[in-house]
Amino acid sequence: MTVVLMAASASAAAVELAASAEQVRPLLLGSKMPEVALRTIDGKQTSLRTQVDGKPAILVFYRGGWCPYCNLQLSDLRLIVKDVEALGYRLIAISPDRPEELSRTMSKDKLDYILLSDSKAEALAAFGIGFRVDDATLEKYHGYGIDLEKASGEGHHALPVPSVFIVDAQGILQFSYSHPDYTVRVPGSVVLAAAKAIAGRKQYLKPES
Repeated sequence: MTVVLMAASASAAAVELAASAEQVRPLLLGSKMPEVALRTIDGKQTSLRTQVDGKPAILVFYRGGWCPYCNLQLSDLRLIVKDVEALGYRLIAISPDRPEELSRTMSKDKLDYILLSDSKAEALAAFGIGFRVDDATLEKYHGYGIDLEKASGEGHHALPVPSVFIVDAQGILQFSYSHPDYTVRVPGSVVLAAAKAIAGRKQYLKPES
C-alpha cells in the first residue's frame, strides 16, 4: 500500500494516510478494535474504548456534515437505532469534523445516537480507511464552498472512505464495509441484519479437530 506520512498538525503526532481512496486497506475481520483518542460533541477528550464501554458496537465513519451523502446515511441510521440498542449495541458515528461541526450536524439532522470527532485523523489511520485528499480535489471542493481545514480545524486534508465496522463485546471486528466511491453506502437495513446475525451467533465457524 502506498502511504503518505502527514503531520496532523504542528503539535500532533503523524498519521499514516493512503494516497487515494482506492488505496486504503481497512482492518480485516478478526482484528482487535484500535485504541484511539477522540472528542465528544461538547469538545471533551475521550477514547473509542471509553465510548464503546465493553459493549458490542456499530462504528460508522463518514466524511463530514458538509457531505450530502453522509447526511442521508446518518438520517437512514436513525431508523435502526432502537433495534440495534435493543440488541445491546452502541451506535457511534465518527468523522474528521471538529466538535462544533458535529453539534451542527446533530441539530440539523435530529440524530439520537453518538457522534464523535476524529479531527486529528488518528482513528481513520488506525482503521486503515484514511486518505489524503489531493490538491486538485481540494480546489474543486473550495469551488463548492467546502473547506476541509475549517471543518476539521486541522491541515491534514484527511478523509475516510465511508465505512461501517461492527465489533463484538470483546472489541473484535466481526463485520466491515468500506467503499472508495463515497456515493455508495451500505443501507441501515443491511447493518441491522448483520448486527442481528452477530448477536445471535453462539460460536464461530471452526474446523473440527
